[in-house]
Order: sequence, then C-alpha cells, then structure tokens
Amino acid sequence: MTAAVEAPIPFRGFETWTRVVGAGEDEGKRPVLCLHGGPGATHWYLEPLEALAGTGRRAVFYDQLGCGASSQPHDPSLWTVELFVDEVAAVRRALGLERVHLFGNSWGGMLAMEVALTQPEWLASLVLASSPASIPQWVEETGRLRAQLPEDVQATLTRHEQAGTTGSPEYEEACLVFYRRHVCRLDPWPECVTRTFAELSREVYETMNGPSEFHVTGTLREWSVVPRLGEIRVPALVVSGEHDEATPAISRTVHEAIPGSELVILDGCSHMAHVEQPERYVALLDEFLSRVESS
Repeated sequence: MTAAVEAPIPFRGFETWTRVVGAGEDEGKRPVLCLHGGPGATHWYLEPLEALAGTGRRAVFYDQLGCGASSQPHDPSLWTVELFVDEVAAVRRALGLERVHLFGNSWGGMLAMEVALTQPEWLASLVLASSPASIPQWVEETGRLRAQLPEDVQATLTRHEQAGTTGSPEYEEACLVFYRRHVCRLDPWPECVTRTFAELSREVYETMNGPSEFHVTGTLREWSVVPRLGEIRVPALVVSGEHDEATPAISRTVHEAIPGSELVILDGCSHMAHVEQPERYVALLDEFLSRVESS
C-alpha cells in the first residue's frame, strides 16, 4: 500500500484537511491535485484515483471547507466560487506543490476551470472530468435525462419540488433512480461512494446547487464560463461517461471551447467513471499526463 500523509492546513481562520498519497515524483513528472465534486461532497469517492501514485506522481486530495474532515462552519454566505478558488491556491502553497496537474470531477471541474481562468503559472494541465461549463446547459441536459425516468418517479419528484418537501425520504428515493442510471451504475455502490453521499454537507450543496442534481435552485444556477474558456492556455483533457449526467453534449461544449483540448467519452460509464472502470481511467489519465510532461 502506498504511503499517505494527512494533515490540516490553515485557511481563512479554519482548517482544510489534506491527504497526499505517494512519496514524490519520478523525474520529469508532476503531482496531481484532485478537486472533488458536490459542492459539499468529500474526497472519499475519488479514492480509486490514489492509484495515480503508482504512476510516479503524488496524488493530492483535500476536503473542501465545509466538507468531510475539514472545518464545517455554518454560514451560507461563505459558500462562494471565490472562496473555493482561494482554497485551491492555499492548499498548493501549504503543501509546497510548485507545478501541478489539476484534476476536477463534476463541481471540482467547474472549480478547476475557474482556477485555470486566473492564469496561474503553476498549472501544468487540466483534467475536466464530467464537468459542465454552463449550469443552464446542465439543467437542460439533466432535465432531458429526468424525462426518461419512469412516470411514477417523475411524478414523485415533481410533487415534492412543488410542495417544497425535497428533504423527504420519498424524494430522496426517487432521486436515487436517476443517480443509479447517471451518477454511479455499479450495483451495489462501493463503500467510498455510499460514504460520500452519507456525509454530504447539505448546507453547502443546497446553498450553491439545490436539493438534487437536476433541481438547481442555488447560487450557481446561472453560472457559466463558456465564453471565457478560450482563454485557457494549458493542455486539457475532457472526459466523461456515455451515461453521464454531464452528458456527451455537455462535454463537447467544454471541449470545443478550450483550444487544443482532447475529448474522451467512456462507453458504459456514468458520472463516476473513475469508480466504475478505475484501471482504464487511471491508465487514460497517465497517458495524457505523460504526454504533457514529455512535451
């Protein structure tokens, strides 16, 4: 088992919990800083990516403020894109990561795009995994997928959304029908996925996103960086799954807007392709990162 070092770092008067897997980099390689989704999830569902440490690079994880093992202040005004962009920089500085690849899944990829648009000199490449560049497009696409659910499931979802009772177990059960099609298609879900869902920060998630993946009512509902993606100047890999809630159409929007980016759609996979096909996924990332490093 590859050694890991866990430690909190100071951030805005709180603590951000970090985990670094691997002892260092082979010659010419760079560490990978991994940004988890949510907003409000934890890094736990990204555990299969710890295998990146076996490719000669450290795999660096952290729980974003408000999530997991990091400080969890209760103040909805904190949960802004700006705060989380600043946190990426704080983690990098505190861990002494001079030049890194940035991997972001879902919301983590949205965050990675925001970071890349600040033009940081330390950024070696981007991997944008199952991430939208436009929440209005996300809402449109998840709405299309939702319309393919059984009619009784759709009716349950709509009834609770209209009544404002999205915290009910019945609503959550109906959401799971969508999630098992488009978030993680393994049956049963691995422990790292169930633990992540169980520990989701509802405050962060509902403030920024809303009550579910397809009912977006939070502060991100109008978010889009599509017009600015042409400013990104580092190599970028856009990857998602055939059945992903971040649909192939969403991934094509990101890919077509970032100059020189690469696009891979993994057949048979959904939003957590790295969990569903971990060996294939890590090999894909290693191949891309190795090409970036060799150039």
